[in-house]
Amino acid sequence: MKPQTSQTADDSSVKTKFNYHWVVLGTLAIVQIIGSSISMAAGIMVTPLNDPDGSFGWSMAVIGGALATFFLVGAIFSPISGWLADRYGTRKVMLLCGVLFASSMFLLGFVTNLWQFFLVFSLMLAITQSIAMGPMIAAVNVWFRNRLGMAAGLLWGAQGLGAGLMASGVAVLLESVGWRATFWSIALIGGVLILLAAAFFRSRPADMGLRAYGVQADEPAEVAWSERLQGVRMKVFNQHIRKTKEFWNLPLIHHLGCTGHAVILIYSVPIAVDKGISLTAAAVILTLISVFSIISRFLAPMFAERFGGKPAMAAALALQGTTVLMLFWASDAWTFYLFGALFGIGFGGEMSAYPVVNRQYFGSGPLSTFYGIEMMGAFLGHALATGLAGLVIYATGSFNPVIVISMGFSFTGMLVVLTLSPSTEVLIPDWEQSLPEEARTAPSPAD
Repeated sequence: MKPQTSQTADDSSVKTKFNYHWVVLGTLAIVQIIGSSISMAAGIMVTPLNDPDGSFGWSMAVIGGALATFFLVGAIFSPISGWLADRYGTRKVMLLCGVLFASSMFLLGFVTNLWQFFLVFSLMLAITQSIAMGPMIAAVNVWFRNRLGMAAGLLWGAQGLGAGLMASGVAVLLESVGWRATFWSIALIGGVLILLAAAFFRSRPADMGLRAYGVQADEPAEVAWSERLQGVRMKVFNQHIRKTKEFWNLPLIHHLGCTGHAVILIYSVPIAVDKGISLTAAAVILTLISVFSIISRFLAPMFAERFGGKPAMAAALALQGTTVLMLFWASDAWTFYLFGALFGIGFGGEMSAYPVVNRQYFGSGPLSTFYGIEMMGAFLGHALATGLAGLVIYATGSFNPVIVISMGFSFTGMLVVLTLSPSTEVLIPDWEQSLPEEARTAPSPAD
């Protein structure tokens, strides 16, 4: 017996329900603004955690270990969060994200000991962010056939906006109301907003009798799969994509690119301070990186959709690596600000094209698990940058080797991009022929 499919709507009903795709995108953007910006708040927390006259007084080594653990846990859980979304639906995972966010931020307000910080921030909030940055981004592949680049760009732009808002908001709250009230407020507001977003979100268009944006009326109706059949489809799809080199190279590229920019996100301010720029003025560098990254976060997916993911990723990594050269001769505030603006464009473009690239290489299969593997590469890049760069600075007493390391990772990522197949055709167009009949979206040509 074939699984239940969504009803075929006539032209008038399609137009009536058409805009709900953008409502879904709005709910995903809310989760991005709130849930995926957790790591940006970490940089603001460093000062109160390190303040010897404050409530904590922890060393930078201990704080760095907590941050590295945060990224490692995020790396480990990212494929798991993607698998959960593919297996049980993105909506259930979004609900889990809201509950985790609210409870973790609430508990963070109670933290007084180091082990508590590791449990709440490095474990619980790391899992929360892996959910927000994995399945929520991958969901646009399900809801958008056309305009995928625009949808992904808007989602990544929301993430960039969220990073800036979270960093500024946490800083203001910490100064005005203190540690506990800050994170209790964030828990209440952020948790409620994510749970409200989940109320309007659905995992697939077929759950509402709709089709993905851009699907033609004469195409087969979309299928609302049972959990059992969805599990079968996931297993076979992942068996097919693992046979392609892109399955291995795309997470590697994400790892290399994120290691390259994570070094700069962590150490660009200390580099500026080391050259005589005040801490307040140097902090503007991160603001400029975040603001200008919004531009490329939005445009890179559309560029990838129009001209192909391969040139889009190569160009972003080339810009990310090349602009780091400026740090060797930058000495005045304006030169650091120029660097921040240019680097931000490369940084934003490096990360945001993946939903489009995945569609171009692997089609419309269950992609959340694979996107989680790509995010594992990204989180491991941040963890590596946190540890390696600090060790190199300690051993050499100079920031110059760190600049070279950042460039090396970015340019190596660009070289790996050049080995990818052209993104003009799906690499596994016939994967569904390996499925049992009841798990296919269309009958076999031989039937």
